[in-house]
Amino acid sequence: MGLAKAVEVYCLDSIQGGMSQFYTPQTSNETMLVEIPSHSVDNLFVHHFQTDQLLVVRGSFILVVLQDRKYRYIPLRDSYPQVVKIPPGIPHAAINPNAESCVLVNAVLRHGESHPKDYQPLPPPFPYDLELATKSVAC
Repeated sequence: MGLAKAVEVYCLDSIQGGMSQFYTPQTSNETMLVEIPSHSVDNLFVHHFQTDQLLVVRGSFILVVLQDRKYRYIPLRDSYPQVVKIPPGIPHAAINPNAESCVLVNAVLRHGESHPKDYQPLPPPFPYDLELATKSVAC
């Protein structure tokens, strides 16, 4: 079975238990807690043998995905729990235009050993459209 080649965005399943809402955890080989600083615009990076599964737990940010020479801007926020699954080979970055930092969980699926160029910044081939990216937050 081949790996997915497109970014997926989906809502988490949950159940109500008393006053609490319980969300389905994501299967992973490794779980990372990531903080995206306020007022930041990141360079692109790509993973060769891992799938990222991102879930914002505090704040919000805009995920930038480069596919077919186009940027896709995906707003993510803690008040709307959804997971973004980024398969290997897809360049992506983070934009946080907010005054507060954003914290997210990355439930990483490993498909092999880390590649030496994983996490190395790649300059964007063309500038981000920060106006469009920021407007996407309001959706």
